[in-house]
Amino acid sequence: MKSTIDFLIAAKRCEIAELGRLAKTSALVDATASLVHELQRERGLSNLYLGSGGVRADGPMREQRQASDSSEAALRACLDRLDIDPARAGNGARLFARVAQLLCALDALPGLRAEIDQLTPSTDRATAAYVRLVAGLLAVVFEAADSAADPGISRQLVALFNFMQGKEFAGQERAAGTAMLAGERARTAAQQRLLHLIDAQERCLAVFADFAGPAHQDAWQAHQAPPVLAGLERLRRILCTAPADGSLDNSLGPEWFEACSQRIDRMRAVEKRLADALVQSCHDRSAAAQTDLLALDAGRHREPAWTGAAGAPAGVICAEQAFPLDDSDALDAGVFGPQLVRSILDLAHEQARRLRTLGAELDTARSSLEDRKLIERAKGLLMAHRQLTEEEAHRTLRRMAMERNRRLAEVAEAVLAMAELLPVRPR
Repeated sequence: MKSTIDFLIAAKRCEIAELGRLAKTSALVDATASLVHELQRERGLSNLYLGSGGVRADGPMREQRQASDSSEAALRACLDRLDIDPARAGNGARLFARVAQLLCALDALPGLRAEIDQLTPSTDRATAAYVRLVAGLLAVVFEAADSAADPGISRQLVALFNFMQGKEFAGQERAAGTAMLAGERARTAAQQRLLHLIDAQERCLAVFADFAGPAHQDAWQAHQAPPVLAGLERLRRILCTAPADGSLDNSLGPEWFEACSQRIDRMRAVEKRLADALVQSCHDRSAAAQTDLLALDAGRHREPAWTGAAGAPAGVICAEQAFPLDDSDALDAGVFGPQLVRSILDLAHEQARRLRTLGAELDTARSSLEDRKLIERAKGLLMAHRQLTEEEAHRTLRRMAMERNRRLAEVAEAVLAMAELLPVRPR
């Protein structure tokens, strides 16, 4: 007959297996972040190359492609180490589907590069292609965060995902500004997109701050001091406040690229710190769980000498004694007998308490991801039914939220509920 300690050992082994999966997923997230960073830089250099008609950034662009290829190889190695057996993979369905889509996109990258070499695509089309590729990489991180069962690790994943998304918007800002300067004209639509990307960065970084630990927040704030961003802010004002259809000095292109790149490189340092902390958390939690398992396994081979409670036969312990209703209640050594038995009961009590209290924390982390899903779906619906751009759809949702004094996610949910009533407006 299976005993209490048998089930505690089984629970601990399940926890260790889940932490093992999370460790591999965290390594995948780290490799994904590295490839995103390299592709963001490749995108920016490709825009400089295309915008200058092949005059600028040819050598740096080709060197950067080699760095991207190295990071891609590391990512593919991580994917090879993932366990895709459905019996052991846990909640892998959505994650694996995203990975399959990503691999298809990565296989198409050489074709995009060949077109860029021939100066075939516009800066806008090349940027859009890289944006889709990076979005596929970020989708893998999103699914990893959404499937994590450990609350602490889930919070770290949510913080990292939002920071990565904010960094991607910073990369898109670099690309959009480069394209504006290459065109030498301040187009209203391009200026609105630039403002949208700046606002989107701030929103993502605000969520990051809510979920990241104080040390990570401090590390990021150290990179946000006004003197550090002074050059970028000056160039932002030039691009965003120029008169509609006014001329722009394309000689500012390299200065803009460098100012944006310096900020993105600082973001990469924080991003790497977040990714390293995530991997370390998985290892630390797994080591602690292994220690608990060894103690439990050792205890199973000893014969406990139970001391019965007053008035109760030896070996009989009521539920209220084993698991007090008040979490502050201490276990009574006089009731539970030897230290070994008490340790086992302490562990059972602690595990039950931890599952109750951390459930709310996990719900909070997943709520952030669910809100994002709702907002993205509502934006897609508005884009399809109203023929809006992504920026216009987001502004529409924000305006509705402010007018109704509601959270953005609540407005998004209401929009989705009215899907069949939304008219289709041709352009």
